[in-house]
Amino acid sequence: METIDLNGNQSIFNLSNKLNLKEVLPNKVYIWKLRCSNPMRKSFTNKRIKLKEFDALIRITFEMSKRLYPYIRAILASKDNYLTSPVLWDEFQRRYIALISERFNNESIRVKNLIEPAKSSNFFMELLFILALCISDNGDLRLKNILLSL
Repeated sequence: METIDLNGNQSIFNLSNKLNLKEVLPNKVYIWKLRCSNPMRKSFTNKRIKLKEFDALIRITFEMSKRLYPYIRAILASKDNYLTSPVLWDEFQRRYIALISERFNNESIRVKNLIEPAKSSNFFMELLFILALCISDNGDLRLKNILLSL
């Protein structure tokens, strides 16, 4: 979401307050610590996310996807019409790779594949399709099922 929303951190925190998730996600530091539970991050902590935290993050992602849908759709259209309008796709891919390079462990083979544009293009498309599809009714449940099936 941070790749699409340049104020992603603040947007996540504001949305958590708007959705009355303050009990689960009380502040920005707590949200950051949850994100550090990803083993591919440089700042990995061995903390297991609780189900209510996972559900809160799913809900935030779902709501942000709805809000950012026009931009998600425009990025996908840019990729689909790459020869005539590559700007949005290139900008998205560049920013995603920059964020991954900055925050993730670049020694990992999985991370190396993510920051290699030729290898990651399909993954980026799939990720954007998932976000676009989760804006529908019960999209949060769809997103949760997709993530749990990985």
